[in-house]
Amino acid sequence: MKYLEYTPLDRINDFLSHVNLGERTVKGCLEAYSCKTTSGKHTGSDKKLSLSLEHEILDYLGKSSDTDSSSPVEYLCSCRSSRKTLIYLILTLYHMYPDYDFSAVKAHQFFMEESWDSFKQIFDAYMFEASKVEANEGSPLLDTLYRALDEVVKLAECEIYSYNPDSDSDPFLEKGAIWSFTFFFYNRKLKRVVSFRFSCLSNLVVEGFLTDGVSYEEDGEIFDDMDM
Repeated sequence: MKYLEYTPLDRINDFLSHVNLGERTVKGCLEAYSCKTTSGKHTGSDKKLSLSLEHEILDYLGKSSDTDSSSPVEYLCSCRSSRKTLIYLILTLYHMYPDYDFSAVKAHQFFMEESWDSFKQIFDAYMFEASKVEANEGSPLLDTLYRALDEVVKLAECEIYSYNPDSDSDPFLEKGAIWSFTFFFYNRKLKRVVSFRFSCLSNLVVEGFLTDGVSYEEDGEIFDDMDM
């Protein structure tokens, strides 16, 4: 996987780095990655991780006898290309959060295939207030996002996935988070993926957390001067 720089994505990231809405702050980040090198193969570290994930999946399939069509096994068994897509998505997660250990068998349960319409519904519902903030030369935020994504990954050719982990498996969860979403736009032909995570944080919780930290430090300084 190789991180790709695109000016259209950078412009949106600049805007979404901190949209203050009073008691809440909306944040968002777009990252583009190539799933191949110039030779068409993974880099050394990604190759090892890719093989490890493949073995984990195959080992799980070999030990399971579940035949339910809606089960994780059926999803992973569907075809090699599905497993490869899953591995690319998890490799992207690793690049986004290199210190987090993602399990292929567990992580795949949190991915769900989406359409542009389903993504748009979520974006419109949760990013409504942020979209009203004048930015991006007056163009609607969703239109600007659509053009940027289309330039990078050709949306008409994309598979779209949401990633919705439980709270114990969510590396994206931040202090004071009210809601958060993570989407992946994957172009199989280009072997290119764009991740888009956006969230809303409570300023009251975040500021309260910072105040508690300051108070704690001040208390520590007081006790440092006391003979115990």
